[in-house]
Amino acid sequence: MFRHERPQKGRYRQFHQIGAELLGAAEPLADAEAIAMGYEVLKALGIADYVTLELNTLGDAASRDAWRDALVAYFSAHKDKLSEDSLTRLEKNPLRILDSKDAGDKVLVADAPMMAEFLTPEARTFWEDLRNKLDVFGIAYTVNPSIVRGLDYYNHTTFEFVTNRLGSQGTVLAGGRYDGLVKQMGGPEVPAIGWAAGIERLSMLLEQVPAAPRSVVLVPVGAPDESAVVQILQGLRGQGVRTEIGYKGSLRKRMERAGKQNASHVLFLGEDELAKGLFRVKNMETGAEQEVSRDTLLSKAQDVFAA
Repeated sequence: MFRHERPQKGRYRQFHQIGAELLGAAEPLADAEAIAMGYEVLKALGIADYVTLELNTLGDAASRDAWRDALVAYFSAHKDKLSEDSLTRLEKNPLRILDSKDAGDKVLVADAPMMAEFLTPEARTFWEDLRNKLDVFGIAYTVNPSIVRGLDYYNHTTFEFVTNRLGSQGTVLAGGRYDGLVKQMGGPEVPAIGWAAGIERLSMLLEQVPAAPRSVVLVPVGAPDESAVVQILQGLRGQGVRTEIGYKGSLRKRMERAGKQNASHVLFLGEDELAKGLFRVKNMETGAEQEVSRDTLLSKAQDVFAA
């Protein structure tokens, strides 16, 4: 994607997006599913806790027309206080004034007519049904009346997943319903809902995700007593050490798997080690090995695996 704007953090002239579109479904459930899919993407990336879902409605065509007329009347009465950009917007697309970044405009926007005042009964039912569906999905949201779309083919749902970790460019994933787009392009009337997410912004958020804690892998050597191995396993976990067992395959295969799991250490458990109460511990990063007694392992594991 390309845009001719001043580059800044998280907002580049050349950028990349991923997205999802659902065509042919006009029900609020489709909107809820699209939003839920976006949320699942963010959750799978491990950044869902860093974002907030903000939601708004643009109503249907009749709602939007009535609201637009009210906005024009309101802002026209305050022309002397509008920024230069918003004076242009007033003539071309008054809805864009609502997301102006100008401090003076924001004061006016705070008292501007709200879409909720102009919803038709049908649009109000759609809006309430959508929010009920999101509650069923278990997705928290806040209503933000300032989320608008300036193009006429948008209607009903509009939403953004936003974060406070990227400065002024806080929108990570955004979308809405655009039932009028296909018809505006010369096709039939097709209901549609979709979203897009900026890959660069997702990457910037991913850089802030703490690395997953590394684990210690227990590698049985030969055929040690399983009960004794489990005692060691539980003893380590009881001290807060993330511990896994390398169950199958040759010793080489088990070590390869431990490496792929990004294990910090490998603890070798064979019949001799269990009988002597001395265990070999290998640091997977440095390759250094040490012998550790059972008592030390079961009482000071955090110290052992810090080395």
